[in-house]
Amino acid sequence: MRYVHTMVRITDVEESLDFWVTKFGLEEIRRIENEQGKFTLIFLAAPKDAASAKETRAPELELTYNWDSDEKYETARAWGHLAYRVDDIYATCQKLMDAGVTINRPPRDGRMAFVKSPDNISIELIQEGDALPSAEPWASMENTGDW
Repeated sequence: MRYVHTMVRITDVEESLDFWVTKFGLEEIRRIENEQGKFTLIFLAAPKDAASAKETRAPELELTYNWDSDEKYETARAWGHLAYRVDDIYATCQKLMDAGVTINRPPRDGRMAFVKSPDNISIELIQEGDALPSAEPWASMENTGDW
């Protein structure tokens, strides 16, 4: 058995790619446009997973856009979050903040933070290796919203 991907539904392709690729830093691996089914599948991978994702199609994040749908997607209590390890949690959070992304749970502990995608998908950022020493402005930053 091998883990392949997680699929999340999106409501706006451009806004989602701006978040996931431009701001968050994932790479688009491939895209499938299905005119008969009226949907688009966009497969993304983290930079350190991109080579294996291109070869084995795993691990990936699949963004599914259903054409002509006005459905509002909501998360249920059973859904938790996606998680990504990052090389420097403070630099990652700063880059996201500078791009206009809200840090819902700041990395006060130098180890973990949460943000959300435009479609309300909760994303955990985890510091690779040991936690970084506590630093401002993160140490005193309050939570914003939920995650």
